[in-house]
Amino acid sequence: MDLTTTTRQRRPLLSGSSSSSAKPYSKTDKPRRSDGGDAEDRGLGWFLPFIALCYLRYMSATSNIVHDCDEVFNYWEPLHYLLYKSGFQTWEYSSNFALRSYLYILFHELAGRPASWWFGDDKVRVFYAVRLFLGLVSAVSDTILVVALSRKYGKRIATYAVAMLCLTSGCFFASTSFLPSSFSMYAMSLSSGLLLFEKYAMAVAVSVFGVILGWPFSILAFLPIVVYALVKRFKQAFISGAATSILLLGLSVLVDHYYYKRWTSSVLNLLIYNVLGGGESHLYGTEGPLFYIKNGFNNFNLGFVLAILFIVLFPVIRRKYDRCLLVVISPMYIWLAFMSLQPHKEERFLYPIYPLICVSASVVIENIPELFREKYSTRESLLVTITKYIRPVILGLILCASHARTFSLINGYSAPLEVYKLLEHHDDAGPGSVLCVGSEWHRYPSSFFVPDYISEVRWIDDGFRGLLPFPFNSTLGGTAASPSYFNNKNQASDEQFLKNIETCTFLIELQLSRPYAYRGSDLSTWEAIAVLPYLDRELSPAKYRSFFIPYKWQEKNVFGKYIMLRRVPK
Repeated sequence: MDLTTTTRQRRPLLSGSSSSSAKPYSKTDKPRRSDGGDAEDRGLGWFLPFIALCYLRYMSATSNIVHDCDEVFNYWEPLHYLLYKSGFQTWEYSSNFALRSYLYILFHELAGRPASWWFGDDKVRVFYAVRLFLGLVSAVSDTILVVALSRKYGKRIATYAVAMLCLTSGCFFASTSFLPSSFSMYAMSLSSGLLLFEKYAMAVAVSVFGVILGWPFSILAFLPIVVYALVKRFKQAFISGAATSILLLGLSVLVDHYYYKRWTSSVLNLLIYNVLGGGESHLYGTEGPLFYIKNGFNNFNLGFVLAILFIVLFPVIRRKYDRCLLVVISPMYIWLAFMSLQPHKEERFLYPIYPLICVSASVVIENIPELFREKYSTRESLLVTITKYIRPVILGLILCASHARTFSLINGYSAPLEVYKLLEHHDDAGPGSVLCVGSEWHRYPSSFFVPDYISEVRWIDDGFRGLLPFPFNSTLGGTAASPSYFNNKNQASDEQFLKNIETCTFLIELQLSRPYAYRGSDLSTWEAIAVLPYLDRELSPAKYRSFFIPYKWQEKNVFGKYIMLRRVPK
């Protein structure tokens, strides 16, 4: 990949001539050094960023919690069904609606299928093998973005960016989540990197993958990259985008036909349902216009504030960098504005722009001295020198706050994953055992954590009145089934709850300090076989639950008990 022609625009040198007539200084103007200067001019190498990202993605894959029940029921469960012929089906996967693409699931089967052969019945390891695969994809795409930033804009920006891509809470958790928005995030990193490398046709092709194979709504976020590529190399970019679109859409239709047993396009169905059909997303909850601002601060703290300030500081920044940088960062503003206007909001909806938040914040940190350089005539004034040394301090504060956020979430909310893992140690209950879950259905970590000796996982009525997932029904056609109990109005079905809880062998409950009785409180019927603390979000102060503060985190927060119970033999 020839990168020697890529230049970095810097501030003009002070001279007797006016700034308007000064020639921009670029990397190609730097004098060659005999002590390794050529290697330095090429920016960061590939090895160190890749190793750093792989290490942090490994940590994410092995310690990440499941943040959203949609990740489980719309993605992990269909994958489990393809691998093991059992799992839960949501109404979106009913062939009558066909809103979800099995092509996206098949991409993850590339890792899941070999892992299932290798690990056999140890499904928990298969779960983590898929996560490691996602972490590797994330590491590769982010490495390309970081090296591209280094080659075009310098080592310091790239170093700041790789540090935030590794350690900020948002990237740490999103990088190994099994979600289309995470896949679009991978595509955003990769397409942005390719754009900086001036590989315009490839950038457009990757953008198409992010939209069609990943999340169709992310098309708005990829528009600046695609338009810029078309302006630069129209013919190559257009052919690349058109060919990739036709190939993926055709392949998606064929895969959908294979699984749904009818000719349909899940991509088109999803767009029609949400755009033309209204989508009725309000059925699943609504949030205020500041939801993403608060969420962005939680996941990136001061880094999010600095990222937003990029557009404010752009008059200063534009003196050092070309317009390509604005093209790369602009999707952050477009996507944030668009998603803030939608009534239904989820944290995962911002995933596609997480890498851009890191890049934008890195550029702002790098250019803090430039704010003061404009005010003073001395090129290296004391204030400019001080602000240069403040830059790593700011980065350090961002990373420390991010670690506090990550540590708080993992330690506060990891109980469901850890409790379900313990089921494999109670196989003495025998084949045909039934696992019952009440109000904790939305924290069910997937069937990968349910051993084979458990024949059924059943929901019990704890007051929820929305539509719950049902097991895939092989007698009705499996993936091709369109059961009558599914609807697109989030209306509960009479069949979704277990009528006779006497058949439950195991019970999962979260017991909080609330003024009502729990089923597990009946010690004559149930015995606790696993108990782990779970952070009580409602009773814990926001500042202590959101970030881990040594000593204060356990002292100030309130914890419930996440319990797995087993029926006492009569």
